[in-house]
Formats: sequence, structure tokens, C-alpha cells
Amino acid sequence: MDLKTLKSLKPAEYEGAADGYRALADMAQSAKDQVEAGVIGGMRKAGLKGEALDAALGELRELAKNFQYTQVECGLISTALNGFAFDIAAAKRKLESALLEAESRKFTVNDDGTVTYPAGPDKVDGEIPGGGTARGYGDDSPQARDVGRQAAYQYPNPYAGPAYDIAVRITNALSEATAADGKWAPKLRALKADDDLTVSARDWTDTTADTSGVREAAGTYLRTIEGPPKDASPAENAAWWKGLSDEERDAYISMNPASVGVLDGLPATVRDEANRTVLAQKHGEYQLALNAIPPAPENKYTWINTARGPVKVYSDEYMEWTRKYEGEEKRLTQGLKGMERIEQRFDDTGTEGLPEAYLLGFSTEGDGRAIIANGNPDTADHTAVFVPGTGASLEKVGGDISRMTTLWETADKVAGGESVATITWIGYDAPDNAVKDAPFSHYANDGAPALNRFLDGLDTSRTAEGPGHTTVIGHSYGSTLIGSAARQGDLNADDLIFAGSPGVQVGSAEELDVAKGRVWNQEAPGDPVPDIGRYGHGGGQLIGHQVITGIIPSDSLFGANQMTTDTREHSNYWVDGKETLRNQAFVVVGKHGNVKLED
Repeated sequence: MDLKTLKSLKPAEYEGAADGYRALADMAQSAKDQVEAGVIGGMRKAGLKGEALDAALGELRELAKNFQYTQVECGLISTALNGFAFDIAAAKRKLESALLEAESRKFTVNDDGTVTYPAGPDKVDGEIPGGGTARGYGDDSPQARDVGRQAAYQYPNPYAGPAYDIAVRITNALSEATAADGKWAPKLRALKADDDLTVSARDWTDTTADTSGVREAAGTYLRTIEGPPKDASPAENAAWWKGLSDEERDAYISMNPASVGVLDGLPATVRDEANRTVLAQKHGEYQLALNAIPPAPENKYTWINTARGPVKVYSDEYMEWTRKYEGEEKRLTQGLKGMERIEQRFDDTGTEGLPEAYLLGFSTEGDGRAIIANGNPDTADHTAVFVPGTGASLEKVGGDISRMTTLWETADKVAGGESVATITWIGYDAPDNAVKDAPFSHYANDGAPALNRFLDGLDTSRTAEGPGHTTVIGHSYGSTLIGSAARQGDLNADDLIFAGSPGVQVGSAEELDVAKGRVWNQEAPGDPVPDIGRYGHGGGQLIGHQVITGIIPSDSLFGANQMTTDTREHSNYWVDGKETLRNQAFVVVGKHGNVKLED
């Protein structure tokens, strides 16, 4: 980077290019949404079927992946260009400042960055000190600069010292510009995609590396963008986001998609964009890791006859493979199963009129986190949040997604034209085992604050007119978590529905932070969980001088509305066409008078 190049370089041109890439990213996002919701959704709504449809849908899904990949990479390029412009502009400002001072002193700055100064104004020892040329190159250590500066200022010509200072500033500006150029050129080259039309697992893992590389290089630029307040409330998160410029928002979401995706209070569209990026990157990461595991040996075992009969003896090769790879293969396979089910829900948009899906939360931490909405809760008249119970995990998210799509379809039919959103909320570490884990309350107590923040976030990000109507539904241990959330904080809900509840930690519906008469319960015949669970999660009441414990929502003493239930056992509360499901749907859309109650 020489003097002529830095003088003529215009950071605004790189900022303009960054704006262009950001616009391209926005267009790619719009195109992806149009393909998924408009084209695929429209084809499904039309009821088309057959091999031609399946083939077309497959091609359209690949096209949508291309657009999503384009969106992510162009966002990174935009941030990288802005980061380069920021770094190079800082160096250019230093150069311009030095050049202005040289001009004001009537010094000449030469093409090589040296500074020529005139003869001194006064005689020294009977002679006028001659002019000269100051250089800023050489050992650029602070010690060398100090020595050079002292020598310049000790020279009889008073112009020598200032000229030397200007020359050093020019040299430093050129050095900074050279460093910026050398830092950013390989980062930008790394953002060049391969020349095929397939977005592979490796392409997505490359975006993770690209993000890390740009984040590292853009540290100075990114520090100018204020991050969200630590441990902020949803309202504070929303205020922070609104306070950012469009450029700052795009840079932050490009560099920190996982951080943005978890922020309660941000618009559903923003969280969805961020979490879909994280999902795609994790899917690529898991798929590559799974592909790298060698297949299990074909010779797994042999049979050996003993006095007690044939015995299966596993081979040493298989046991070695099991020790090295079996646990990791299971983890990766289970994670991919959940991710692919979430992606399948995206593809199902339009089927049976199903609305667009929004991914409001995603993580592979622990058993996994997934928050999936049918419809946009920011604009819905009625929103239902479903909290599943024991066994809820990323691997098993498919069943919980199906429950909420079925509820959405039923609620939409009885909503009278009002809009509905239903949300599967796996935002906590649920008990893994009904016998070993579910009797303990710490899963509910630990997860309850996250549910409260999420509900507050829905209220904060709402853009539709009016307050909206929110129903929180808890199945099994999920109802225990809801009770803990109401006990620990302010539960931002209008109605509560419990299905197969083992207890909600309190002994009365009046303790659940909703209006009187707005707690609803279902217990199906043959469901053993309520009576078994009451001993661990039931609440208590003081009746006269006697404390009655183990009270659950199914008990008349609790005070919930007992809805009729025409399903059986513990896992069938969301069977399509059943009165059990219609009762829930009526509560969700606020038509309480249509709900059928037990005598």
C-alpha cells in the first residue's frame, strides 16, 4: 500500500459494495420465502399430487437452499467489506491528517512518503540551516522513533522535527493500510463459493468457518456495534434491536446468528432468520461428522455352543468400533433426525392450509432445544404455546410438532376468521425417564424462568393491534413447569390448559396467575400419570385446620374447568377429530362457551 494508492482509495466505494451485497442478501431471503411459502405452499394448497409434484418439490427445496446459502454468504461479504472499509478509512484519516499538517507548514510530501522541509528561518552559528528530507521508515519500534525524533529536534533547523513527525505518521498510516489489505484480502477470497448448484453439508460447515474468520478480522469494526444488554429483559432486547441501524442489524445477525436467535422480544421474522442459519450449519456439521464415522464391521459376532446352549460372542473388531464410535453415531443420528423433522415442517407449509413456520429457537445443547411456530405469533389474534413433558428433546420433536399442527388445523376451523398461531416450546431440559427423572421438580424449576421470558417476549414483539390472546398448554411434566413458572414469576398468559397433569406445584387454580375460570384440565381414562405424579408434584391447601396435600388439576378441590375427554391413555390428547382436541381449540380461540365440561 503506497502513498498514491491510499490517497486515491475511497472507503465509500467499499461501503457501497457492502450495501449492494446486503441488498442481494435481502433479495435472496425474499426469494427463499417466496419459493417456500408462495410456490411450494401454493402447490400444496392446490392439492396437487403425483410423481411430477414430488420431483418439482424436490427441485424447489434445492432452489430454496441456494437462496438461503446466498443470503448467508452475502451477509458475510457485506460485513467483511464494511470491516475493510472501516479499517482502511482509519488509516486514510491518519494519512490525510498528516498531509494537511504538511500543507499548512508548506512542506512537500513526496511520492515515497518522505517529507521535504525548507531551510531554517534564522541563522544558527552564523549560518542558515539547510533544508532536508525526513523519512519515516526503518525500525518502527517506539524506541527507534524516540531516538529519531530527538535527533530531528536537536537539528538546528526547527522544521526538521515536525517534518520527521509527519513522515512517521505517514509511514504508520501506510503500514496500517497495508496490514488491513493483507488481513482482508484472504478473508474475502475465502467467501467465494464453489461453482455448482448444490448446497452440500460441507458448504454449510464452510459458512461456519467463514463467519469465524470474518468475525476475527472485523473485531475493531464490530466493537463499534453495541451488543444487547447482559441478562436483559425481552423489552430491553427489543429496544436494543430497534436502536440499531439496518447495517448494524445485518452485521450482528451475520456474525452472531445463534445469539440473535435466542433473544426473547425480537421479531419472529428476525429470530427465524437467525435460527434457520444455525439449523443449516448444524445440519451440515452433524452430517459431515456422521459421514466420517466408518461403518461397523460386518463380522459383529459369532455363535458358540456351550453346555447351556448357544451364546453370542461379539468380535474384537466390533467391540473396538463400539467403544470408539457407537455413542457418537447415536448422538449425531438422533440430532439429524430432529433437524430433518423441523425442515420437513418448513416443507409442509401449505398442506391442509398449514401456515408458514417460524423457528423461534434452536440449539443442540444437551437434549436439544427447538421452538417452532405455526403462523407468525407477532401478528396472530390467538397464540397457543405448548410445553411438552418427559422425553421432550430434539430427537423426538416430530411428535410435538405434529400435535401443534393438528391443534392449529382444528383451531383455525373454529376461529371465525381470526388468525391463530400454535407453538411447540422445547426450551428446557425435560426429564428423560418417567421413573428415574420425572418425579423430581428441578427440571421444572430450572426451566420455568425461560418460559416466563419467552411469553414476555411474545407480548413484547407483538405488532398486531390489541393485546392478543395467549393460551399455554402443558402436557404431563410440561404442566408442572407451567405451574412452577406461575409460582416463580408473572405468567404472561390468558388461559391455561393441562393434559395428563401430574401436578403443578400449587393446590389451587387461583394460584396460577390467570383470571378466575381460565384454567382448564383434561384427564383421559387409562392415563396413569395424574394419580402417580400427585405425590411428587401435587400442591396443598389449608382446609380449616388441616393441610391437604397431593392436589392436582384433575381434583375438584383444585378448581379447574374439567373438559370432556373422549380419548384414552396418556399420549392421545391431540387426536384429530376428537372432542378432546376441539375443546382445546375452543379455549385457544377464546370461545369458552363452546367448551364442553364434565358434569
